Amino acid sequence: MSRLLVTGREKLNGETYVQGAKNSTLPILAATILTKGENVIYNCPELSDVEASSRILRYLGCDVKRYHHTLLVKCDTVNRSDIPDELMRKTRSSIVFLGAVLARTGRAKLSFPGGCEIGPRPIDLHLKSLREMGVEIKEKHGYLDCRAPRGLVGAKIALSFPSVGATEDIIIAACLARGTTTITNAAREPEICDLADYLNHCGAKIYGAGEGVVVIDGVTSLNGVQHTIIPDRIVAATLMACAAVTGSKITLKGIIQSHLASVIPIFEDAGCKIRCSSGNLEITSPQKLSSMRIVRTMPYPGFPTDAQAPLLAAACVADGTSVFVENIFENRYGHISELVRMGANIKVEGKVALVDGVDSLYGATVEASDLRGAAALVVAGLCADGTTDIGGVKYLERGYESLEVTLSSLGANVKKI
Repeated sequence: MSRLLVTGREKLNGETYVQGAKNSTLPILAATILTKGENVIYNCPELSDVEASSRILRYLGCDVKRYHHTLLVKCDTVNRSDIPDELMRKTRSSIVFLGAVLARTGRAKLSFPGGCEIGPRPIDLHLKSLREMGVEIKEKHGYLDCRAPRGLVGAKIALSFPSVGATEDIIIAACLARGTTTITNAAREPEICDLADYLNHCGAKIYGAGEGVVVIDGVTSLNGVQHTIIPDRIVAATLMACAAVTGSKITLKGIIQSHLASVIPIFEDAGCKIRCSSGNLEITSPQKLSSMRIVRTMPYPGFPTDAQAPLLAAACVADGTSVFVENIFENRYGHISELVRMGANIKVEGKVALVDGVDSLYGATVEASDLRGAAALVVAGLCADGTTDIGGVKYLERGYESLEVTLSSLGANVKKI
């Protein structure tokens, strides 16, 4: 098992490109199942989650080839409608294959998804919505056996919560459904827009992506296209946190400023100076951060739950008290006990974490238990005295491409062993 050794107190300097968004890549790969002909997907990060999705595609009969950050996907030869348990358990996002396989083959059999244990991410919204589109679903022995005997049909679907996964699943399924599907209270994340852009280029008719109401007019077929994945806003926020805790100045290249609209003010409140121009973001951090006051995670365009952990780690060495309120996932504070092991002063009551900044953290042996928690431990290690030995690197590799290489190129002392 790999571990990261992070020796703290090193200044960062320089510039780096932000990788493609994991949370765009995964649903777009699932959506390729709907198409005929070759898809060329650029800016695909090299992540274990992306490899897991590629393995699912190959199992279903698709041809998938990787050339550095480009994936070539051809799904003309889809010949299965089941996905085995071992592949579904690799990532939580695997549930988005449900709508795609149903739309392509009229049936799907798969197990419940796996991934990080950050609390319930129920798929009931997916199942309820697909039932409204004419899908018959049987749940038994941990498997979902789904059939659309008369094909998928358009429906008016009102989501009780703006779930990103459910919105993606419905959009994908609705592209080849008969008639029109309307989603109200749809998720508005940039990754939803990226998925819709890809599908519309393939020949789909999706309107309103990024808004609360999305309308999809079903079509009879889709064709493969070339598409470039948007930059990963959570990786950008994590690298900003790395600069913030080390009093550094770095430039992130290839970002979309509007995607970070809820994150940038938090760093500015903490005393960082941020300048954006022409797809670049320059962050200049003070020697001592100010408190971040109150940070509430919310559905987009609110502050993203995925950025909570790395920013909370930065707040550990800020001057004053920061309050974090986690409104999305109930078990998203797994990293806090490990930060406390490094000398952080954090109290948790339900969904609220009270962070009293300390003068400095100190290196320790810690273990990550989820993707963003792993990133938080890296952020903490960068500003700690001594060396931090971080286990659970497999979680980090689900969403960050060679983070140790990126940080080392900026001057950090990070080694993977």
